Amino acid sequence: MRIKRTTPRSGIARRSGLLATAAGLAAATALVATNAHADGGQAAEQYSAAQLSAADSAVRSADVAGTAWAVDAKTGSLVVTVDSTVTAADISRIKSEAGANAGAIRIEHMAGKLRTLLTGGDAIYAPSWRCSLGFNVRKGNTYYLLTAGHCTKGKPAYYANSSKTTSIGPTTGTSFPGNDYGIVQYTNASLAHPSTVGGQQITSAANATVGQNVTRRGSTTGTHSGKVTALNQTVNYGNGDIVSGLIKTTVCAEPGDSGGSLYSGSTAIGLTSGGSGNCSSGGTTYFQPVVEAMNAYGVTLP
Repeated sequence: MRIKRTTPRSGIARRSGLLATAAGLAAATALVATNAHADGGQAAEQYSAAQLSAADSAVRSADVAGTAWAVDAKTGSLVVTVDSTVTAADISRIKSEAGANAGAIRIEHMAGKLRTLLTGGDAIYAPSWRCSLGFNVRKGNTYYLLTAGHCTKGKPAYYANSSKTTSIGPTTGTSFPGNDYGIVQYTNASLAHPSTVGGQQITSAANATVGQNVTRRGSTTGTHSGKVTALNQTVNYGNGDIVSGLIKTTVCAEPGDSGGSLYSGSTAIGLTSGGSGNCSSGGTTYFQPVVEAMNAYGVTLP
């Protein structure tokens, strides 16, 4: 799920709900597990990696907005998380699409609606929306910022203020859907580009681990913390916008936080993609791994 970009002064440009699906099916090969049915029943079955992969493909084909899924290697099942917009009929469609592999699917529910939330945490402005800066990076003597790919779709120019009088520079790379990262070049020499998020110095980048304590900073809701709960999630935001390899967390976020920084201490972890809930009642938020983005563009921290 992406965190939606927002339209300056006039509100939030909302996108539709999303689905998530995990990679790494090989880890679940030939696991024997007790798998929960959508109706709460239990069936002791053995599902191979091929069957789990088929179930994964079936959920993708069902194309139900507001769903997220991944293989749970511990139980040998495909866990499909559904938001409040998903109906019993939608769940039946998923199970029907899975056919003989429907027993491999376990349905879990989340509060709220999955959505993208556009707006390092500082606000950055495209002509029609607001996002958040993830991390400043460089390649040689040229400096850039990383943000979400749904923020850089169409390769807009970016500005440092809502009136769009202070230029940052052009989008020079974008990857969405499939991934959710983009890169903007600093061409305004008057702008600083420190390796910090708020007051936190960022000295390294790494991939997330399940159970890791993480912090997110965004331009709408500021700084919030939580834990990494799963990896390799694939999210379907609707309209063919499907993103794979995302980090799932308990950190809250809201529209406008898209592209913002996820970090653990002084280590950069991810870029805010999307989620459900809010920072009053809590929610689930997904992040694009930052190492993947840095490797794609051949950049390092300043």
